[in-house]
Formats: sequence, C-alpha cells, structure tokens
Amino acid sequence: MRKISADYIFPIASSPIKNGIVYVDDKGTILDVINPANNSNHHIGVEYYKGIICPGFINSHCHLELSYLKGKLPTATGLDDFIKNIEANKQPPSASVYQAIAAAENEMLKNGIVAVGDISNSNVSFLQKAKEYLTYHTFIELFAFDSLKADKTFAKGLELLREYTAFNLKSSASITPHAPYSVSQTLLKQITALANQNNSLLTIHNQESKEEDKLFQFKQGKILERLRYFGINTDLWQATGLSALQSTLAYVPQNQKILLVHNTYTCLEDIQWAQQYNANIYWCFCPNANLYIESTLPDIENFITENAKITIGTDSLASNWSLSVLDELKTIASHYHKIPLNTLLRWATKNAADFFNFPHLGSIEKGKKPGLNWVRDLNNLQLTENASVVKLI
Repeated sequence: MRKISADYIFPIASSPIKNGIVYVDDKGTILDVINPANNSNHHIGVEYYKGIICPGFINSHCHLELSYLKGKLPTATGLDDFIKNIEANKQPPSASVYQAIAAAENEMLKNGIVAVGDISNSNVSFLQKAKEYLTYHTFIELFAFDSLKADKTFAKGLELLREYTAFNLKSSASITPHAPYSVSQTLLKQITALANQNNSLLTIHNQESKEEDKLFQFKQGKILERLRYFGINTDLWQATGLSALQSTLAYVPQNQKILLVHNTYTCLEDIQWAQQYNANIYWCFCPNANLYIESTLPDIENFITENAKITIGTDSLASNWSLSVLDELKTIASHYHKIPLNTLLRWATKNAADFFNFPHLGSIEKGKKPGLNWVRDLNNLQLTENASVVKLI
C-alpha cells in the first residue's frame, strides 16, 4: 500500500483537498481519500509531491495509426490541403509504421494517459492495442460520400469490427462516420441504425473548417472542389441550406451518445440547437491540432455558457507536436485564463470516462483504479507553460 499526498488532491468527483492523502493498494485501486483537516493521524509513511495529484488522463480523440506521419506534414495549410497531404503521404503497413504506433502509445503512457478513444480506418493498430497497456475504445471509421458505395463500405466496417473482436481485445469498439462531408445519407443512416440497435458510441469530426457549412448551405467551396479532385461524383448531392452540424445530427437518434470532435467553427446557435436536440452530446476539443492545421481555436467560452459536456483529445501525430493531454490543457489555459483548473481536469478525466463508459477511470474515489498523475510547476493552481506531468500509478 502507498500513501500519496500533494499540495492539493483533485478527486474530480468532489472538491480539491488541500494536503489530501490518497491510499492506494499495489494494484492501483483507491482504498481511501483522506482530508487531513478532519483527521491528523495519517502522515506516517506519506509520499509528498509539490503540486497536485489528479486521475489519469483520457485522450478522447486520437488516430494512432497515423503516428508514422509525425513531423512530415506542414502546419497552417488549412484542412483541405492537410487532407490532401495525408493522402499523398500514406504508407502501407510496415515495420516502421508499427514502430511508430508503439512509440506513440508509449508517449501517451509517459504523459499520464490511461485511456484513449482511437480512430481506426484499418487493422494496423490492433496488434498494439491487444497488449492492453492502455484502455481503448476503438471507433471503426467509415468514408463513402457516394451513396452507391454505402453497402460495400458498411460491410467492410462490419468485417473490420469482427476482426477487432478476433484479437480477443477486452476494449470496446463501434462503427462510426468520419465527417459530414465524407459520408452519404445512406451510409450515415446505416451507421446510426446500428448504433441505436446496439446502444454503441458514435463520434464524428465536426465543423473543423469553415468550408463544411459552406458546402451544406450553398454547395460551394473547397470541400466540393476536393471531392471532385478525388474523383467523387457530386452531381446528385443537394445542399440542405443548414449548417453541417444540423444537417448531420438530424440522422442521429436523439439521446444516442455521440462525441463531436474539433468544433473549431461551431457557432453559438449550433451549440444551442445541438444541446436541445440531444442531451447525450459530448464535445471534444483538440486545440493543438486546430492550431497545427487551421491556426485557430474554437470559441470555448460559448460551450461553457451552454453547459456543454467537454472532453479533450490530441488528434494524431500527423497534426500535433505531441500526444499529451496536459499540453492540450495548457494551450486552452493560455488562451482562456478564467477557466478553473478543476474544470480543465474534469474535461480530461471524468467527462471522458462518463462518455466512454469507463466506470473505473476518471475520478479518485474508493474502489476505482483511475491512475494517479502528479502535475507540477503550477502557479497558484494555474497551468503554466512549464507545467509537466509525471505518471505515479
């Protein structure tokens, strides 16, 4: 058994505890959380850390299979050129691709991440996930803008899901769409019907560029040009006159859990509409990826005003400098100074655990095994540029 203390313990499910003490057994299970103000007989044998202790982080959005692209794509190109660069630099499975995946997972482990919501377009990451160093929910992500390809694409998704299960992975998985502009209505209906039938999780890249709304409202812009660039027939596709979010979410059953990712250009009106439409929407921010690709951030204050359920992701090493949830929080804190530390940590822990149905993670509570992170080099409980994380458990 270990007794771990710090300037503050952030249990997340309850208020921070000054000089609190966490009792944890050799398997990482929380035995108790003590407030020394109520009992002073717990200081013998305590490990003390200057800074704070919080639960292990959950990376809500990652593309582990793209790890081989680290440092290979230019920044600030905009989403359309970024996607073209991804396609131009794609590699088939190889020893270097598998090594990059293993290295990326190890980076997440070192950065105090205990669980990941990961996107898979192929089986290339399955072998690493089967080692169970981290807890995963894998989203089998599908693309097919042409409705005539919906059945074939959906069948491939089901086969990939079966293959995932064949790895005897204890982690969960579900089939999901890529983005509003990359799936037909036919395919979207098939995916959401399966999710509704199995009560499984959905995620979708949402309003990552201004061009998404332009496509759906007016059938104009760079996305339309990109679809044609890739030889995709858009003649029969009709604009809805609505935003990309409203056009897409209408096909998702109400109360179906869905994680909307990026939300870089989501306006207040869309947030309000979505929150009224579905009470089980979660919003994932990947700020460093937004800066890497589009050189901008979402208007996070609008989401806070609407009491949105927020989580944090890193996106991939194709679009980020690191796979660190703390780095994402530091970026948010540097632009939005008034967000309390406890709120930021909740986004990175408990909110994500609630979305992914990870009951043992997300908060420091008796009986859970959330992992413990030591976050140091803060200033009056504010994240600084030099703040760092050490995984204790």
